[in-house]
Amino acid sequence: MRRWSLSTRLALLFAACTAVVSLFAGVLFDRASEAHFIELDQQQLETKLIGLRRALQDLQPAQREARLADELNRQADLSLRITSGDGQHWYDSSVQIPKNLPLQTGLSTISHDGTDYRVLRAPLYPDAADSPQLTLLLDITHHQHFLTRMQHLIWLTVGLSALATALLGAWAARSGLRPLRRMSAVARGISAQSLNARLPEEKMPPELAEMTHSFNAMLARLDDSFQRLSAFSADIAHELRTPLSNLLTHTQVTLTRPRALEDYREALHSNLEELQWMAQLVNDMLYLAKADHGLLMPKREPLELADEADMLLEFFAPLAEDAGVSFSREGEAQIEGDRGMLRRALSNLLDNALRFTPAEGYVRLSIVDEGETVRVRVENSGEGISAQLLPRLFDRFYRADPARQEGSSEHAGLGLAITQSIVRAHGGTIHCESEVGFTRFVIQLPKQN
Repeated sequence: MRRWSLSTRLALLFAACTAVVSLFAGVLFDRASEAHFIELDQQQLETKLIGLRRALQDLQPAQREARLADELNRQADLSLRITSGDGQHWYDSSVQIPKNLPLQTGLSTISHDGTDYRVLRAPLYPDAADSPQLTLLLDITHHQHFLTRMQHLIWLTVGLSALATALLGAWAARSGLRPLRRMSAVARGISAQSLNARLPEEKMPPELAEMTHSFNAMLARLDDSFQRLSAFSADIAHELRTPLSNLLTHTQVTLTRPRALEDYREALHSNLEELQWMAQLVNDMLYLAKADHGLLMPKREPLELADEADMLLEFFAPLAEDAGVSFSREGEAQIEGDRGMLRRALSNLLDNALRFTPAEGYVRLSIVDEGETVRVRVENSGEGISAQLLPRLFDRFYRADPARQEGSSEHAGLGLAITQSIVRAHGGTIHCESEVGFTRFVIQLPKQN
């Protein structure tokens, strides 16, 4: 079964609401009109009843009939029946009066031979128990015809109102839903080459402003992710192209002519270095892929960060001594985390700091216990990093050093990305602060997670 569109649903809803309101208003008007006619008829009959009582009580019997005729002739749609206290007919002003009339005192309505009557029955002498009864009949056929026509008009009005409202509602709904159709058109036109399309938020109604903002934010995230993925693929090809070319060239040159055993051994050792670097690159990429899918599950064990930092500083001490760089560490704190993963993260930061610290410079590692969290800072002296480059430092294959070497077997630009993944896996954050003269990486880790 085909589902109805929102425009159709809104139009039908508008029509139904209008029909209900119109019908309710029409019924109220019909009831009010009927009550008004009843009130008018009752007043007329009661006024006529007073005149008839006076005529029958004050006049002599010989004059009563003439007076009754005179009173009744003044109003052609009025008839009178007089009955005795025991129900015998004494007088009928017209032969068209129905034989069976209501016996209860008061106002009532009857129909006879296509004619509607308002009937008022009252005693001639209100204080007498066996008083003769006066029954006044007022022809109200024209009232009923009017009410019937009004009912028909109400139904016609309800139908026309519902139809008109449905048409206007469909137009209004279609106009009101135009921003959604525009959003749908943008969504249909989105492809890998058109992720920069955006909806104009300032032209959207307030009800759709939040949805439009979320839609544009989603497109921005998709565009950024696609650009990163494209750059990532290009970077992988870029990084692997040089070592693969070196392997092919070296192997082809080695095989051009027979060589001594030592030459083959040297060629194999050279190829092994390139293959080891490529294997490490692939392992790092798999590690980052696991991090992207939330598959990095750090173990939780008590760690003394000061001891871990001292061990790493001792490891890098020979390299620092050769480069003329001083190492220092201050502060201590205990957290629960994965020893191997945190060592790798700190090692990446220390290695990065050591490479970009000039001779006679310094690398400082500080640990600050802040109660619920621990702040770890790795700072080194140097030229600093431009503010425009800071947001990209943790991108994969990104090197802030303009003198980057293609396919370097030492550094592929994945260290900071891996460090960020490890910190996030522990529920922490990392950012970089840099000015002229220093660069500082700041890690914020929870003590328990």
